[in-house]
Amino acid sequence: MTVDLPPAVAEILRRSVAAGAMPGASFVLTERDGRPVEVSVGKLRADDGAPVTPSAMYRLMSMTKAFVSVGALQLIEEGRLRLDQAVASILPEFEELMVLEGFDGERPRLREPRGAATIKHLLTHTSGLGYNFHSPELVRYHELTGTPDWLSCRLASLTVPLIADPGGAWRYGTSTDWLGQVIERISGQDLSAYLTERLFGPLGMLDTTFAPSDEQRSRLMAVHARTPDGGLVLSDFDLPAVPEYFAGGHGAYGTARDYARFMAMLLSGGALDGARILRPESVEQMFNDGLDGAPMPNGSKTAMPRLTHDLPALPYAHTFGLGLHVFTEDLPGMRRAGSGDWSGLCNCYYWVDRGSGLAGALLTQVLPFHDTEVLEAVIRTELTIYDEILDPG
Repeated sequence: MTVDLPPAVAEILRRSVAAGAMPGASFVLTERDGRPVEVSVGKLRADDGAPVTPSAMYRLMSMTKAFVSVGALQLIEEGRLRLDQAVASILPEFEELMVLEGFDGERPRLREPRGAATIKHLLTHTSGLGYNFHSPELVRYHELTGTPDWLSCRLASLTVPLIADPGGAWRYGTSTDWLGQVIERISGQDLSAYLTERLFGPLGMLDTTFAPSDEQRSRLMAVHARTPDGGLVLSDFDLPAVPEYFAGGHGAYGTARDYARFMAMLLSGGALDGARILRPESVEQMFNDGLDGAPMPNGSKTAMPRLTHDLPALPYAHTFGLGLHVFTEDLPGMRRAGSGDWSGLCNCYYWVDRGSGLAGALLTQVLPFHDTEVLEAVIRTELTIYDEILDPG
């Protein structure tokens, strides 16, 4: 039987919206049965938008990565792909990527990478690929070369060099965009068609898409930007309506209800309502340490304050698995050790706690990422759920 959502959760979110923390939001909680309980508050636009309902659509941004990781693991289960397989053996163009060491005046200084990136490196973000919003070097590279960045969803954005050697350290970047290209090359389908057939369709995620229709866009929350005085204004941030390629790292749109179906599948060991998506052992791999000793930085500085704040060091032990972040110790009053999580640039957040059998997601559309006001609502919501459901009284 599905748990009830504590009434305090809706109150937390309503107060957050009233205080200007978010224009609106959808929160969803699910157990292994995939029957979510949810609450929707606020408006799709802070000025005069329609009310947020359970059918509200959101730019999932990096919450897309978990979908693509599952898609790659399906191919591994079928013997069509291996974790230790070199990316360049499938995508020869990947071998052309060099490592950016610095600059000689206004010319990028590049060298050959020490070692070949593998599929596991893509899944764990140890391929050496980066994102410009955490790399001043990549910001300068784009400025000097005119190469489009990852937000352009143009194929030329995939030609950006590495910022570290494969396997050397965890670097957050475009690894999952390349993983989507691997899926396309092996399957013979574009990424949207593959995931619709193998993941979204079987799980009944009918509103999850890389190409929202006009009707779905009418339910899409506008992106808002935090002003210096703490208010919210409409932002001009958006993804291209017609991308050159379907970006595995950030290109999907969906509803909170759909994402609950995906999380419930992970909670239940890879299957839901008779649809087997992954084997239990593949799900287990996702939630295990996949870094093979590569160091994971704790915290990072922003190189693009318009998109993200600095990310502080975490006070709990953590690592990265095959496609998601993993806490390796309990968070007091919250999720248990072994829980996986990640987030999306527009301040969307999810967690999957297999130990407690609970998963939750809060979706909104606010920039910059790691917004203090939104995070307060996220943390208070999770604390309330664990207090009232798992430790009542």
